[in-house]
Amino acid sequence: MKQASLRIATLCMLALLHSASAATPAKVLRLSFAGGENGFDPAQVSDTVSSALVGSIFDPPLTYDYLARPVTLKPRTAVALPEVHDGHTRFVFRLKPGIYFTDDPAFGGKKRELVATDYVFSVKRYYDPATRSPTLFHYENAGLLGLGELRREAIAAKRPFDYDREVPGIRALDRYTFEVRTARAAPRLPYVFASSALSGALAREVVQAAGAAGVNMMERPVGTGPFKLAQWKRRARIVLERNPHHHHSTHDEQPNADDAAGQALAARYRGQRLPLVDRVEFSVVEEAQPRWLAFLNRELDFVAVPAEFAQVAAPGGRLAPHLERAGVRLHRAIEPVTWYTYFGMDNPVTGGLAPERVALRRAVALAYHVPREVALVRKGLTVPAQSVLPPQVSGFDAGLKTEMSDHDPARARALLDLYGYVDRDGDGWREQPDGKPLLLEFSAQPDQLSRALQELWQKSLTAIGVRVQFRTATWQENIKASRAGKLMMWTTGWSAALPDGGYFLDVLYGPNKGMSNHSRFDLPAFNALYERQRVLPDGPERDALIAKALALSVAYMPVKATGWVRQAWVAHPQVQGYVPHPFIRDYWRYLDVAARAEGAR
Repeated sequence: MKQASLRIATLCMLALLHSASAATPAKVLRLSFAGGENGFDPAQVSDTVSSALVGSIFDPPLTYDYLARPVTLKPRTAVALPEVHDGHTRFVFRLKPGIYFTDDPAFGGKKRELVATDYVFSVKRYYDPATRSPTLFHYENAGLLGLGELRREAIAAKRPFDYDREVPGIRALDRYTFEVRTARAAPRLPYVFASSALSGALAREVVQAAGAAGVNMMERPVGTGPFKLAQWKRRARIVLERNPHHHHSTHDEQPNADDAAGQALAARYRGQRLPLVDRVEFSVVEEAQPRWLAFLNRELDFVAVPAEFAQVAAPGGRLAPHLERAGVRLHRAIEPVTWYTYFGMDNPVTGGLAPERVALRRAVALAYHVPREVALVRKGLTVPAQSVLPPQVSGFDAGLKTEMSDHDPARARALLDLYGYVDRDGDGWREQPDGKPLLLEFSAQPDQLSRALQELWQKSLTAIGVRVQFRTATWQENIKASRAGKLMMWTTGWSAALPDGGYFLDVLYGPNKGMSNHSRFDLPAFNALYERQRVLPDGPERDALIAKALALSVAYMPVKATGWVRQAWVAHPQVQGYVPHPFIRDYWRYLDVAARAEGAR
């Protein structure tokens, strides 16, 4: 009888708890992306959308302090920053015990703890030829000992990559400790271990189970991060829910003493467990107008202001009165992002280092009307770029002025005349020096922004007598063709994953062809400067080498950098805690939002 009464009381208590839980509205944050995701595997992603989502699902050992400026590293799954030995060639990471992966059938119904061998396995996956990682260059450029040899052996013997062979480049010292050793000084390597897209931890048994089932790891994210993937409709809708096993991240940021807003934010949330919201719902809305209207209709809580609506949202850089009356808040910041158009250096028309090819690229770059792009297309949300290297990264020179930002069609025409690109048949269009037709092929996407850029490029090139045709494909199709070296010209961007100016030199470093180096530029003098600067600590000596490398990039013009991003964001009043951070892409783990009942706007 007593047992029956106890059972009834327990059931009643559970019902009450369930009722109370159901009555508590979830904190749901509604966001959007202007482009689609490619998937969720850290070793396979390279686009900013996928990288940001990966940051919510997988944990690297380190992260950044959300509020500290200048940017500062702090532990994430590590107990402290890594121990650095032997002139920045040996790094020792010690992990917190008691961190667990989200549940997965591969774990056999048991809780699976994060251990040092998970990071060893995860880094090795970048070297596995079967992974085809586009971001392997981060590790190859540091020269992790023995891993390159493992990769080359697997390729030469056409056999699976040997994950079980221990190499000095990365190995576990005990259950919670691993070390990384490099062939040369790598003073900025810890930054790589602060990005989920470069060092997020996966469990080997999950990867093996996916492989056995024929499932791409881009579609099966299982990590220890603050969120887990709850729903996914490819390139349309992504829903992340709080990871119930994630207990090791708290809001413990250290803003500068003179940052009153940051101090208030830190005091308000200090000690609270991250993430602050229960669910994040993302919509992929590629066109600017429906994305902006969704924000105005309160279907989105927060949005990066589309360039087309920059003057509507913030005329003259100040929030529009109607938005201010609605309680909307405006955030503005220069981001470490460079927009650029590259020339395919393997292409027989635009490529090569011969003087006439260099002249063609420089003439096209001079003809392009950057001021009109900034004013008419980007609506003031960029500033003219002087090189591929933007503000907020090491090596940036705020006083640099180069030909990169010039618009000088007269000089462009003179260059083309000098090197034999003239109109031989009188049809108004120039031919190549050997008399063959000169026709540029420009790849683009079928969206409003791309169409506006196409129109500007068309006018700019027509003004100097150069014909151009446009090839339209999806961004995913273009990125695939670009990595294979099949595009002649394409406009894309490079967003800093870490505060290292060398990361932007990566887009021009010869050995990075097929990864970050889309133009396939390969100049020995540039490569030598790159290799010298990467082993030096930040400072004047390294800055001087970076400046020389950038000067070569302007002289040979494999890429035309057009703008550095000056972004604006707007948030409805229920969103709290946003601060622009240049290297934290999954910023939503720090945001708070007023709880809303199901179905409510």
